[in-house]
Amino acid sequence: MPGLTGPMGAGRGTSWSGTNWSRVRRRGRKLGPTDAQVRASIAGEASADAALALHEAESAVPPGDTGADTSTVPRDLTAAAFFDVDNTMVQGASIIHFARGLAARKYISVSDMAQFGWQQLKFRATGKENSEDVASGKEKALAFIAGRETAEFTRLGEEIYDELIADKVWEGTRALAQMHLDAGQQVWLVTATPVELAQVIAKRLGLTGALGTVVESEEGRFTGRLVGDILHGAGKAHAVRTLAIREGLNLKRCSAYSDSHNDVPMLSLVGTAVAINPDADLKEVARNRGWEIRDFRTGRKAAKIGVPTALALGAAGGAIAAVVSRRKP
Repeated sequence: MPGLTGPMGAGRGTSWSGTNWSRVRRRGRKLGPTDAQVRASIAGEASADAALALHEAESAVPPGDTGADTSTVPRDLTAAAFFDVDNTMVQGASIIHFARGLAARKYISVSDMAQFGWQQLKFRATGKENSEDVASGKEKALAFIAGRETAEFTRLGEEIYDELIADKVWEGTRALAQMHLDAGQQVWLVTATPVELAQVIAKRLGLTGALGTVVESEEGRFTGRLVGDILHGAGKAHAVRTLAIREGLNLKRCSAYSDSHNDVPMLSLVGTAVAINPDADLKEVARNRGWEIRDFRTGRKAAKIGVPTALALGAAGGAIAAVVSRRKP
């Protein structure tokens, strides 16, 4: 542009001495991403990287009795399902179950365990996270994990899953995940839980893999620093979008499931969003947007475990398309 002086056009003849710089700076802050948005984006990309790396490593190992062998199922290459974990796939908070297991092994104190539990109770009662609680919990968790071997963390995750989490999986949600697997689609967990523990849950359930919070590691040990931030809210949406790009998925053909209003960004990305055991805010959003609602928390509602019509049609259509494409020369 002609006639500019200053950083972008020094010496071109016209002065910006009359410019209201404070107004420009205020506008710049509105236009640019906030620090929280940048951290969420970094967390999402790091989570997708870690998820694909862990999935590749798992794929190199022959499937055992706990894994689902889907080699004979025609693959639907452009569709996938994304499931939140806490109160969607698993009753309660997976990180609390994990903390209970750590406390039983004397890794953390009973007082720390009580604090984690109190924070979760407040969250479930209000549906909103307290920033001070989040910061405190993050600080304690990172202090615990710093310097520990990543392999040790995974081993503990496997033990604690078998002891405390396996019998807390919602069978209705598990059936929905299996529907997508039977249609040849990828099924990913998406959670704020550390990706190593999330991967354990995914592996035990026979799912494709997991997107979770990434803690930096060097030479097989955690540094105690997060990559970006906790995978939460917008971070989950970034992770799903990044993975979809790298896997060649069509988000309009994908499905997402969650219990929390905090996951509306992720649910809004996909063609089919389903509210599972929803909190009050998510239930209202789901009704306004015409999203399916599934509630497995009571016997009466749990009887309606049948596959949602839109999901069944989408899965069946994907399976048919995969068979047809496989038969083409």
